[in-house]
Amino acid sequence: MQSEDHGKEMKTRNIMPLAGKVVPVVGLIVFGVCNIIPTNFILTVMVCISIIAVVMVSVYHAESVAHHIGDPLGSLMLALAVTIIEVSLIISMMITGGADASELARDAVFSTVMIVCNGVVGLSLLGGSLKHRVVAFRIGGTSPALAVLATLTTLTLVLPTHTTSTPGPRFSSSQLVFVSVVSLLLYGLFVFVQSVRHRDDFLDLDADFASQGDHEHSPHTNIWASLGLLVLSLVGVVGLAEVLAPVLEEAIDAAGLPHAVVGVAIALLVLMPETASAFRAAYRNRMQVSFNLAFGSALATIGLTIPAIAATATLLNLPLDLGLPPKDVSLLAITLLVTSLTVAPGNATVLQGAVHLVLFVVFVFLSIIP
Repeated sequence: MQSEDHGKEMKTRNIMPLAGKVVPVVGLIVFGVCNIIPTNFILTVMVCISIIAVVMVSVYHAESVAHHIGDPLGSLMLALAVTIIEVSLIISMMITGGADASELARDAVFSTVMIVCNGVVGLSLLGGSLKHRVVAFRIGGTSPALAVLATLTTLTLVLPTHTTSTPGPRFSSSQLVFVSVVSLLLYGLFVFVQSVRHRDDFLDLDADFASQGDHEHSPHTNIWASLGLLVLSLVGVVGLAEVLAPVLEEAIDAAGLPHAVVGVAIALLVLMPETASAFRAAYRNRMQVSFNLAFGSALATIGLTIPAIAATATLLNLPLDLGLPPKDVSLLAITLLVTSLTVAPGNATVLQGAVHLVLFVVFVFLSIIP
């Protein structure tokens, strides 16, 4: 059995370096064709296939670079890469949609937090615990990340509904600037603590095993080549996602679904690389790395996306509604509570994974049928 698994792993290693060079170029070619030929069914199918392939390749190159520079910087880099994709998508759709897209940023950011804390965390816990029975992680790394996440989500997604300077679920200009600066500073402090001051708290529990797994993954990969191909892959993902986003929006409107589903679709699209990497780490019994990827993505989404979108909305005079409705505030509260209970012991089993996945299913169901 072990020899069969080893053989499959060797085949994957032989295939991925070639695919890693070809797929990003093919993705860019498909994106170029989409800008020349009007979108049709066949072209949409090609875009869907291409974006899945490019996402898989981007994960491969991100992990290769991460293995060279080490955790937690590697996890941080992938989180930043995913955030770049999300910011590009949201801003482009805000500019195109105008006043009709005033809630798009809120829906996408909230969806990211819910997908990460329930979907990604739940899937990782379930996959890891099914194979290893009990998965362990460092409380000193996961608890501070969750504390920062709870603070940022409350400041940016809950408070706007309760302020009185402006009507509706939005900040005034001064409030928006203040919250954006505070979010940037808090996220910057978290990155400093994670990568410099208390770096050991975010390292995998079994450093020797992690190091061995890293070397097995890509022993001869050139870091600069991987970094360049990663950038090329991300450009392809952004371009293809921008082509696919209007199609998704039209399909959602045609189906009569709530407009908030657009934000869910965007978040699901851009989180594919993060989800794949987090699940693979958990399946290899590297739960701390999985949590670094998951929480790092959610923190980067709020700490960087909100300020970027706020700056764009201010410069272009676009409406920006950030406050969540009561239903979503309730879902956010139970998610943060359950997540805090999950990380508190420093270990988890299949039960915690199942609870998070149930919350994820509830979130998706209520997004479709509010």
